[in-house]
Amino acid sequence: MLHWIDDITRFIFLEDQTKPVDILFIPGNGHAEPSELAARLYHQGLAPLILPSGRYAIGSGAFSGQKSGGREYIGRFLTEWAFMRHVLMENGVPESAILREDEATYTYQNAIYSRRRTDAEHIAVRHAIICCMPVHARRAKMYYQTLYPDAELLLCPAPDAEIRKDNWMFEPEGIDTVLGELERCGGQFHDILKELML
Repeated sequence: MLHWIDDITRFIFLEDQTKPVDILFIPGNGHAEPSELAARLYHQGLAPLILPSGRYAIGSGAFSGQKSGGREYIGRFLTEWAFMRHVLMENGVPESAILREDEATYTYQNAIYSRRRTDAEHIAVRHAIICCMPVHARRAKMYYQTLYPDAELLLCPAPDAEIRKDNWMFEPEGIDTVLGELERCGGQFHDILKELML
């Protein structure tokens, strides 16, 4: 395999060993797998709280429904947060453990508004796990680390996603998706990095 494919794979697809943390974050999405994963981690006792974040994608103007997952979740969901909350509760997470953030319309806002929410609740986030789709791991880490610079953020991608580190380079959709993420990791951080460093 070409070495640069390995480099891209290592950059995009992050995964850490899990351990007990203060909170589980789920960046906004319409995939069931990250919320199902967060529910499993919650039941393992790894965190007392879960914070799904998301209204809907900025370009869509409405939540477009479930995108993937082995189980179909039935309901009328106005926001990504409402969908993720439903998935969590259908997988046994009590409503009292789920925080609400349903205004964010893109990933950086997921991080910004999650920070506002944890600050408002006086939650000191020293350690957290981000549950996401595998291909979104790097960008989620970059945004959330920007808003939680002193926290240890562990990436726990959904293991049953279609596009994974071992197969993305063998299908056109995988190639387009991963290289698109690579472009966004550069393209979306020009102003953020200048604000942080200059």
